[in-house]
Amino acid sequence: MIEVEHLTKTFRVAKRGAGFKSAFKALWNKQYEEIKALNDITFTIGDGEMVGYIGPNGAGKSSTIKVLSGILTPDQGMCRVNGRIPWKERKEHVRHIGVVFGQRSQLWWDVPVIDSFYLLKDIYDVPKEQFQRTCEELTELLSLGEILKTPARQLSLGQRMRCEIAASLLHQPEILFLDEPTIGLDAVSKLAVRGFIRKLNEEHQTTVILTTHDMQDIEALASRIILIGKGRVLMDGTLSDMRGCVENPEASLDEIVASLYRSYEI
Repeated sequence: MIEVEHLTKTFRVAKRGAGFKSAFKALWNKQYEEIKALNDITFTIGDGEMVGYIGPNGAGKSSTIKVLSGILTPDQGMCRVNGRIPWKERKEHVRHIGVVFGQRSQLWWDVPVIDSFYLLKDIYDVPKEQFQRTCEELTELLSLGEILKTPARQLSLGQRMRCEIAASLLHQPEILFLDEPTIGLDAVSKLAVRGFIRKLNEEHQTTVILTTHDMQDIEALASRIILIGKGRVLMDGTLSDMRGCVENPEASLDEIVASLYRSYEI
């Protein structure tokens, strides 16, 4: 169970004009702007749910995931993931979650992928028999095979993302946070990743929170959608609920989401 109550997170960002003169002035007179990444976010996600967490760039999607995974501490509010406060009980918390950031890697670049898996095994203190069993299952389901013997830096994006997903599941987490897991993937790789995520949710009842700009990912996987913008929850419901909020419910999901953005002036 994930419970989020009135989360607020503000970042202080330095601003200056272009050119050497502005840079020189900024040494003594720095200008800052406060950006509210999260603005009173509240929602609840039950065990085994598959939720699409969507919004435009800068809406607060990744900030939410980072708070839920214990990377960020909010300014105000509270969240509990299976009864634990992520940023206060981080060591115990990370044993029960898996996180995949589409533009970040948890694999060591210059060693074969399997070596990274063994390092993660030691980090999470996974028993040897459980690790072997899980690794074999993931290798088969994600078609890793010979990829495991290749250094991460030599993999294609699609191959690396399959390995990233496997790495996040080696310790058999109860909750999986996926932040843009299909970014830049070709059609075949996307289908493979979607099929695996769906099977994982159905067979192991893994709770999945998916952030993405690819609406086909949402249509294929999410039974519930949380739409956010400017750090606020704008809508929480099913795909049918979203279609019921626009003039043309037969439009594509991309068009529906764009229409909702315009209606909320984001």
